Amino acid sequence: RTERKVRQLNNDLHSLWCDATYKLDVAAKMMDHTFYLPHNVDFRGRAYPLPPHLNQLGSDLCRGLLLLDTAKPLGPRGLWWLKVHLANLYGVDKVPFEARVAFVDKNIDNVMDAGDNPLGGRMWWLKADDPWQCLATCTELTAAIRSGDPENFKSRIPVHQDGSCNGLQHYAALGGDEIGARKVNLIPSDSPQDVYAGVATLVAKRIHDDAEAGHELGKLLDGKVDRKVVKQTVMTSVYGVTYIGARLQIHNALQDKEIDWRDDDQLYHASAYVTNHTFESLNQMFLGARNIMKWLADCARIVAKQKEPVAWVTPLGLPIVQPYVKTGNYQVKTVVQSVVLSEDGKDMPVNTMKQRSAFPPNYVHSLDSSHMMLTAIECARRGIDYASVHDS
Repeated sequence: RTERKVRQLNNDLHSLWCDATYKLDVAAKMMDHTFYLPHNVDFRGRAYPLPPHLNQLGSDLCRGLLLLDTAKPLGPRGLWWLKVHLANLYGVDKVPFEARVAFVDKNIDNVMDAGDNPLGGRMWWLKADDPWQCLATCTELTAAIRSGDPENFKSRIPVHQDGSCNGLQHYAALGGDEIGARKVNLIPSDSPQDVYAGVATLVAKRIHDDAEAGHELGKLLDGKVDRKVVKQTVMTSVYGVTYIGARLQIHNALQDKEIDWRDDDQLYHASAYVTNHTFESLNQMFLGARNIMKWLADCARIVAKQKEPVAWVTPLGLPIVQPYVKTGNYQVKTVVQSVVLSEDGKDMPVNTMKQRSAFPPNYVHSLDSSHMMLTAIECARRGIDYASVHDS
């Protein structure tokens, strides 16, 4: 078993090396050239870049290689935002903005060392959550400070503005849920709220209570379930993640933990155990969102029972029709074997179950895409270069 895992790790590392080498080769060929990233739009309006190897949805390496084409002066607050951006990339992103700037100021020698000597210096940037983007920002920040006039320094680094679990943000806005809105940073606050840490705290408390009661898995996992374990499940819960999908997400997160698993079967049961607690904690924390999801699903069921697909128009004006219909299976016998072919088309009856389960996440996706598109239009109107990232 150990030999198999080592072989798999070597294969994975070789694959990552090939991928990184190819991306660097593409970047080298495009260096000093202006290029564009055309996007495709799916039926819900979400936009994704067509070039597969170098785009803003890619890995930390991809994002660290990309610069905006037009350099613009930082202005009165640009240096401050560049420092906030660097702190975020380093992992100091759960504290007030001023504390993030103070973190960068405290480490300014390390920042400039990274900018001057990235491969032979203190290697401070390697400890960042996103090391390649951190290095690119260190280089830019060093140049801005050395310019002697940061306000007029022309920068091309994109500064990220990340949403706080956008799906829950939309549900909080739809329901006028002030408590939920506060948890996902829709209401101004001195310190950012961390919804993933909030859910993790509830899950950890449930596990601790089980451990106190003598539960075997509770004792094994007590103090070991944190934000990273539940984050993906919390993020995808509003997009209709199934129990099996959530268990697989948590399984992968627990696998990365330094826990001495007895065997794969114990890891499987531990994943199911944590998944149950995560879903219960989500229901406790976001009851309003759950009620809206149920109402949307009930609406879709009523429409689908009339043998019609669910359809709506987004705030952007994009008409959306859910394409889920039943498939017809046909068996074709040949001399060698029988082949089962499936057919779906506009004349097939709607799939009531799929129409119902898919409507809440698709509706929220459509709101999110409208928000993104309207933001892009407003940024263009104000002369701001903009690139979008849909997490999905």
